[in-house]
Amino acid sequence: MKVLYVASECVPFIKTGGLADVAGSLPVELNRQGADVRVVLPKYRHIDAYWRARMERVAEYAVLFGSRSMYCAIETLTDQGVTYYFVDNEEMFGADAIYGDGLQEGYRFAFFCRAVAEMCRHIDFYPDVLHLNDWQTGLLAAMLRTQYLEDARLGRMRIVFSIHNLRYQGLFDWRAMNAKLGFDERLFTPDYLEFYGALSCMKAGLVFADHINTVSPTYAAEIRTAYYGERLDGLLRARGEAVSGILNGIDRTVYDPATDRFLEYHYGPDDMAGKAMQKTLLQREMRLFERPEVPVIAMISRLTPQKGLDLVERVLSDILRMDVQLVLLGDGDRRFVDLLNWAAWRYPGQVGTYIGLNEGLAHRVYAGSDLFLMPSQFEPCGLSQMIALRYGCVPVVRETGGLKDSVLPYNKYTDEGTGFSFANYNAHEMLFVLERAVQYYYEDRPMWQRLVRRGMEADFGWAASAKQYLALYTLLSGDAKKRGKKNRSSVE
Repeated sequence: MKVLYVASECVPFIKTGGLADVAGSLPVELNRQGADVRVVLPKYRHIDAYWRARMERVAEYAVLFGSRSMYCAIETLTDQGVTYYFVDNEEMFGADAIYGDGLQEGYRFAFFCRAVAEMCRHIDFYPDVLHLNDWQTGLLAAMLRTQYLEDARLGRMRIVFSIHNLRYQGLFDWRAMNAKLGFDERLFTPDYLEFYGALSCMKAGLVFADHINTVSPTYAAEIRTAYYGERLDGLLRARGEAVSGILNGIDRTVYDPATDRFLEYHYGPDDMAGKAMQKTLLQREMRLFERPEVPVIAMISRLTPQKGLDLVERVLSDILRMDVQLVLLGDGDRRFVDLLNWAAWRYPGQVGTYIGLNEGLAHRVYAGSDLFLMPSQFEPCGLSQMIALRYGCVPVVRETGGLKDSVLPYNKYTDEGTGFSFANYNAHEMLFVLERAVQYYYEDRPMWQRLVRRGMEADFGWAASAKQYLALYTLLSGDAKKRGKKNRSSVE
């Protein structure tokens, strides 16, 4: 099974969000299970010199992009058994911004899609399955199914399109983009690429992929409803059984409190002494009162309404009336940045904040905290709750998307569960569940220790999910071979 995994970011090379973690860990596990999965991404200027020095050029060719014939090179390296390809064009990928610079962002990923389509003709690797990820790669599906029909080998490739977050759709001006893309004007209709007057790169993937995958089973069901569907729910319902969900995983070698390179003290479910010491160090690092008996509640998140920050804003003073400490790490909307900075000023010694991205501190927050708050409005999958469980940090989540699929709410009658959850997007419902969790922490330590242990022993590695992906790839490529035989016999 040969698979080309196409993504706009991938650890350890470039990361802005969870997509990079998935692209950096899923192919590794798929290769361990016997597939030949290779990853292709842009060669951004921000990629570290250490990786650049290891790259070897394997192809050079011209890419027709509008009226221009643009230079493109493919460079490659191998790491952890995975071959990575990098699309090199300084004009497109040498900018300071990766995302969010208007029409130039659209051009950047349109060029990337065109370059990957052409790459398959210039390298010694022809995949059975093309696995595309999010809107940045959606145009590639439309290109292959409408502009490369004369190439039988490209036509045999099956296309899987993964939705990591349906809200971000890559909407751009049709005429400006199509001047570069050269699509038939008839594709700019509601049945194909048009979306309320704009070109939708996300819709291109949804319409032309052979199978649509989301990153959790619950999210796959949610996006076919009006509330979660971002005005694409009708299309997703129409695709029927071609839409499914496979839960994301985490790299258990990177996120392991027994070996984590960012921790001074290590621990595991059979010896939790190191976690208590990490808690003291975290309180010291975040300028909190060093009180080992007080539960530390953590949030590591993009500071946006999607992540439930408006709920936290509504009841922040109520949360801090409990005997708890709060640690918040993230960056995003100015409104929430100001809120966090104000909270640290208003509640010195009880609230610690860090505005920005800091991988080492994030690991120490997971290790040193007792509760992890994740009250998302919607959450395609979420990795933070899985990492928190791995580090003995009990999650409090809203029952949506991957949060519902990965956190089993505690049941006091059966003594089962790995965390706490609430159903409705409501600040006081969140507060009630958080108060209940804090009460258990103070009043029933044996129960709390059992809860922590179950979470730490839960397996959210990639092994099971990778098997599901391999089954999907096999099913799709098998269908393609059957169609090929049928076509040949009809010709004969």
